[in-house]
Amino acid sequence: MLLLRPKFVILKCLLRHLVNPFAKRDSHAPSSVITYKILTLVTWLLSVVTTVYYTYNSPDDGAYAKRTIWHQNYHYYSGFTQNYLITSLYWLVLFILQLGYIAHLFSRNVETVNAACSVGSHFILNNLLHFAFVMLFVRSHFIWAEIILIINFFNLTSLYFRHNTYPRFIHLPAVSGPLAWTFVALYWNGAIAVYHPGNLVARIFANVFIWSILVYGMFFILAYKDYTMGFCLSVLSASLGVAQFFRQVIAFQWIFSFTIMSVLFVFTVLVALPAWTGRDVPWSRQQSAAADTERAPLLADP
Repeated sequence: MLLLRPKFVILKCLLRHLVNPFAKRDSHAPSSVITYKILTLVTWLLSVVTTVYYTYNSPDDGAYAKRTIWHQNYHYYSGFTQNYLITSLYWLVLFILQLGYIAHLFSRNVETVNAACSVGSHFILNNLLHFAFVMLFVRSHFIWAEIILIINFFNLTSLYFRHNTYPRFIHLPAVSGPLAWTFVALYWNGAIAVYHPGNLVARIFANVFIWSILVYGMFFILAYKDYTMGFCLSVLSASLGVAQFFRQVIAFQWIFSFTIMSVLFVFTVLVALPAWTGRDVPWSRQQSAAADTERAPLLADP
């Protein structure tokens, strides 16, 4: 029995890892790395091809209205309608960066491969959920599309809080970039799902809830010094601002959008520059100075 116990413990650990692909691990078996390489590349291609295809083509099947992604966006004008050019460029850059992330799975550096594999399960799920969202969105299944976004939001949020210390070449394309988009898309698709032309209440709600983008972005900037989240949300806020401006010049929504974009961008720069130069952000130095002042009497010689 004593000889079997170590084997039982090892088997139990292996089963736990197999059952829970999202478990946090410091290392990965060669077979797991191969699996991550295949699934990550295949699901990323599925996400990219689907997004690009339905950017220019509408689906042929479905019982409801069938339109391209941006035809849906402009058919249902709301307080969260986005500018097709800015958001398309956002996704183009994100897809390119994600290809760079995938390339790190094929690195000869073991630490780099382990770091890339650590976020692999969540990234694969994100790709599948993004594919499902696009398929539902272009077929006007907005309620189901919103449910998919909610699931992905929890998936990416879990990923962020469990793996927020990895290098930026992993964090931006696999974590913060998709998370920022999913947060904004919740409002974008949600506004379409409850769309009613000329609804004053919807406009008022949009004027209020748009500020959650600022609160959400500032949380990550101040709490985690994550300038990537700040930058992603500032770009998406700019997309909202441009679309709202061309929709209705005399309105609050585009003013709010550009205000949010400006604040997020300024704080992003305040965090990014010290990070790139190896210095502390201004409020970190103030906190350190305050902490030193509080400790000074205790450190004084008697």
